[in-house]
Amino acid sequence: MSVTRTSNLRRTSDHFEPEAALDPQAQRRLRGHIEQIDYTAYASNREVIGQVLGQADMARFQKLAVATALARGQWIAAALAMTESAQPLSPGEAARLAGLRAAYEELTEAYEGLRRLVERGYLSFPG
Repeated sequence: MSVTRTSNLRRTSDHFEPEAALDPQAQRRLRGHIEQIDYTAYASNREVIGQVLGQADMARFQKLAVATALARGQWIAAALAMTESAQPLSPGEAARLAGLRAAYEELTEAYEGLRRLVERGYLSFPG
């Protein structure tokens, strides 16, 4: 099954939207709780991800980008080689091709994930 991505954004509304039935004081209290929850999640992500990954730098991004480009090239090269003949792909070839594509897609997602970690401030990046 083929998937076409039009956006990598997976965000829902991140703005506080109080219940219309809540009085203003209850809305402020709820807003304060929501802000505490958001900050707790941020601080937890920053601490844990920092311990697991350390610091992001250009060298790490470049290594991931090169690995992703290599995986993409291997996937496409294999597809081209497998279609040189007019024969349909064998189940083994299709499985190999699917594995190469999955490797490329996983590395692409890892790159996007690493970028989001820096963007959100969970992972430090030397300036």
